[in-house]
Amino acid sequence: MTAFPRIVVPRITGTSVLLRPFEEMDVEAVFDASADPAITAVTTVPNAVDHGLAAEWIARQHERASTGLGYSFAIQSDHECVGQIGLWLRDLHQGRATIGYWIRPSRRRRGHAFSALQTLSEWAWSIPELHRLQLHVEPANEASCRTAERAGFEREGFLRSWQVIDKERRDMLVYGLIRPQ
Repeated sequence: MTAFPRIVVPRITGTSVLLRPFEEMDVEAVFDASADPAITAVTTVPNAVDHGLAAEWIARQHERASTGLGYSFAIQSDHECVGQIGLWLRDLHQGRATIGYWIRPSRRRRGHAFSALQTLSEWAWSIPELHRLQLHVEPANEASCRTAERAGFEREGFLRSWQVIDKERRDMLVYGLIRPQ
């Protein structure tokens, strides 16, 4: 396994959200997200609705930075955590990183995902080695497709049988954003 240098998750202020490290007080947001199969099927959020598992999930988000595998940000709006967005650096040696995000069910349709994606994408270019950002979205997730496109990502392809979700192979759309010249 490749060794990655330790990183520090910064606080990044966007137009309408703050991206920041997860805190203990965010357990309720993770608890809320854990009740949504659309989130638990494609992320590491536990599918058992349990505050203890939510707290353990938050601890694992800090481990991602300490091992250098990526940045996991709480998306904060109006003094509360409304979701998560991550910049995963597994392929940084190739000049690319993958972004993933979720918004808790009770806070959707308010522009949080778009603001977080736009904020993180702009900040990501401060990493000199990075030249490409990518997203993988299930074709049926029309809201996430619109969010990616609105944030400047271009749909680049259809990946057949890309990933196992809920014990079955699923297709994914791939979106990309290239470093501005």
